[in-house]
Amino acid sequence: MELVDLYDENRIPLGKTAERSTSQTPGEYRAVVHVCVFDSRGRLLIQQRTMSKFIWPGRWDVSVGGGVDAGETSRQGAEREFREELGYSLDMKGLRPSLTVNFDGGFDDFYILTKDLALEELTLQQEEVQAVRWAGVEELLAMVDAGIFIPYPKSFLRLLFDFREQFGFPTK
Repeated sequence: MELVDLYDENRIPLGKTAERSTSQTPGEYRAVVHVCVFDSRGRLLIQQRTMSKFIWPGRWDVSVGGGVDAGETSRQGAEREFREELGYSLDMKGLRPSLTVNFDGGFDDFYILTKDLALEELTLQQEEVQAVRWAGVEELLAMVDAGIFIPYPKSFLRLLFDFREQFGFPTK
């Protein structure tokens, strides 16, 4: 049983936890994270979800995503998810979320950073990830059009690439 911390609409902890798979009651929110790793050529590391995933099976997604466990900070959750899904210990010390997207059930922190990773350095979690590769923005947008990438708004995907280029996100 995986537990998550619950927050109010202002992201103030409620001092309560819930099972990850259960619905929250109105006024309760949870935290999720996404990590977007770009290489020095400006390409985003993307992963293909396994066909056994309940949500978006077989679709491509940003580098890593997942829920923040009870007792974890957002950054700790991002580091854990990266380590679990891609088998790589990413040191994100001192990083804050680049942006947070509010959704009906919570807060989604997106971490953006630049790191040249060799794909052979990664060990994919068989239950979650079936492939990884690098993609540029135009290729990513074409994947959305083809229905093989999670259907984020295209403007949001462009924003991720723009943030990387314009705000000098750190190299880790």
